[in-house]
Amino acid sequence: MMLKYGTKIVAGVTPGKGGTQVNGVPVYDTVKEAVKEHEIDASIIFVPARFASEAVYEAVDAGIKLVTVITEHIPVVDVAKFVRYARARGTRIIGPNCPGLIVPGESLLGILPAKYFRKGTVGIVSRSGTLTYEVSHLVGDLGQSTVIGIGGDPIIGTQLQEVVQEFDKDNNTEAIVIIGEIGGTMEERVAQLKKEGKIKKPIVGYIAGLTAPREKRMGHAGAVVYMGMGTFESKIEAFKKADIPVAKTPYEIRDILTKIVRK
Repeated sequence: MMLKYGTKIVAGVTPGKGGTQVNGVPVYDTVKEAVKEHEIDASIIFVPARFASEAVYEAVDAGIKLVTVITEHIPVVDVAKFVRYARARGTRIIGPNCPGLIVPGESLLGILPAKYFRKGTVGIVSRSGTLTYEVSHLVGDLGQSTVIGIGGDPIIGTQLQEVVQEFDKDNNTEAIVIIGEIGGTMEERVAQLKKEGKIKKPIVGYIAGLTAPREKRMGHAGAVVYMGMGTFESKIEAFKKADIPVAKTPYEIRDILTKIVRK
């Protein structure tokens, strides 16, 4: 699917399958062997949870600077360890438990369904997978500059606010959409940055989880509210204080964006 979209996949790695090919792409036993033969900018990991951490370490040790981890159900302690390890070595982790990222019309690194994306000026960052596809489709003719699903686990490699700050510096991005959800405080941190004037571009927010019962995990491991922190209400209030318009439904996002872009 990624090859069909135009992603330049130069190598695959599966221990014991070295020397074979898949869809014309050579397969190696180790990442170290692959980087000796090819110039590699990014790695995408589909390895089952039991072995995913080792795959991340192998990619980081090989000097790859972007690692997207699709795998879900990786133990939180393992994630905390490899995220710290990667950061110390200058590698950015996207995920785990994420759909990946796409630059419409250029490259797809993940499992995002290509038909819902088109080249444009809206940067979308999301904690959800399926909502990412839905909102991108609803944005329609405005199109997207880049779309990133950061994952729904309690610990992830790249935080919401980090992506928003990158979009704020990106010349191809005119407006930013945040698809958040209950749990954690990433949305509140974005709101604080916007309030302090550290993010200049317009932001539209949407928070999933209005009707979720408290103290109960909802789908994503990170979507859980404890002791009044990370609630739907606290996130909405933070956005309002930062003058970030909040859509009540995904369908409202396009209407708000259209007004911003025209303005």
